Amino acid sequence: HVQLVESGGDSVQAGGSLTLSCRASGRTNGLNYMAWFRRVRGKEREGVAVIQRDGDHRYGEFVKGRFSISWDNAKNVATLQMNGLKPEDTAMYYCASDIRLRDRSWLIPGSFTYWGRGTQVTVS
Repeated sequence: HVQLVESGGDSVQAGGSLTLSCRASGRTNGLNYMAWFRRVRGKEREGVAVIQRDGDHRYGEFVKGRFSISWDNAKNVATLQMNGLKPEDTAMYYCASDIRLRDRSWLIPGSFTYWGRGTQVTVS
């Protein structure tokens, strides 16, 4: 089993920056994907970014160059650097991970088995 714990959420002003971290523990050796999703109140979860163990990464269309995902394999920590934050970025941010994608796209939450409990980001 894998446990994911997010940290770094905070309240910031528009235009500010935050760095979110996700620490994985447990049976992490086989993990090949680390991703960030977010849930705006009243909406479905949406994919923010994903990174593979080999470094390949993707972003949701709304990111538009503002965020950067990284993964320290040795420390089992995935990081999401967020710049140029907007009020519409306000959401609960979740870390997700898996050995392989369980569905046809990383943008689909069902593609990931392991989830953290989330960290709140508020932009005003």
